[in-house]
Amino acid sequence: MADQIGLQCTECKRRNYVTTVNKKKQQKKLEKKKYCKWCKGHTLHKETK
Repeated sequence: MADQIGLQCTECKRRNYVTTVNKKKQQKKLEKKKYCKWCKGHTLHKETK
C-alpha cells in the first residue's frame, strides 16, 4: 500500500519530485537531500501532499 507523495524544496518552496512511500512502515515525514534546478544546488526536500 504505497502512497504517492511530493517532495518540496525547503529554500524556494517548489515541488520538484514525486515518489511513493509505504505509510504502514514509515510514520515520520520523508526528508532527502535532492538537487533543485531553481536553487541550482543540493537542498533539503521534505514530504508534502
